[in-house]
Amino acid sequence: MKSNRLATVAALLVATCAIAVPQAAAAQVGDQDATFLKSAHQGNLAEIAAGRDAQKNGISACVQEVGRVLVRDHTKLDADGKALAAKLGVALPAEPTAEQKAELAAVRAKAGTSGYDAAWLTAQDAAHTKTLALIDTELASGDDSEVKAAARAARPVVAMHLDMVRGGVCHAAKHPGTVKAGSGGHLAASDDARTMTGVAALAGGGVLAALGGVWFVRDRRTRRAR
Repeated sequence: MKSNRLATVAALLVATCAIAVPQAAAAQVGDQDATFLKSAHQGNLAEIAAGRDAQKNGISACVQEVGRVLVRDHTKLDADGKALAAKLGVALPAEPTAEQKAELAAVRAKAGTSGYDAAWLTAQDAAHTKTLALIDTELASGDDSEVKAAARAARPVVAMHLDMVRGGVCHAAKHPGTVKAGSGGHLAASDDARTMTGVAALAGGGVLAALGGVWFVRDRRTRRAR
């Protein structure tokens, strides 16, 4: 009987510890850091939705291209943010804020009209300005080094996006070839560059192999002549 009681107590202790560990981990994250992770996630969701909408309803090729860039970059930023939030035990919202959804709905209402692009660009100018302010607040007031590092890595990406829509004017050509964000690595379309590098390496290897073959044949002929 005594051994059974001890086993029961031990099982309860293990279960209690298992429950307490994630709670303790979450408690280690300050309010500022947790707020940043949640707000950044909602911002990413909002930008992904807005980018997809621009690809579908944008009138100009410029707006459609900026929309594509937003989807690409914010998807990668959000993947990094979700991984960090899970690691730190921070529960993230499931969708953008009511304000963000209302802003996209107001822009979407202009789909099919000449006013869509201007409305979309103006909304994105305001959204990315707010996101930069959110990032700067985290960098100035955050406590967790990993969260601050994520904010620091995201800043040039958001600043690049703002340059592309600043003043409600589309500047799709303003984004550079590569922009780094978090552990996601290079965000911009560097796949082509990597492909060309690989092709060049293969070509270089082929040339070396060919030269080696020519040298080998000449060497054998020289030896036979002797």
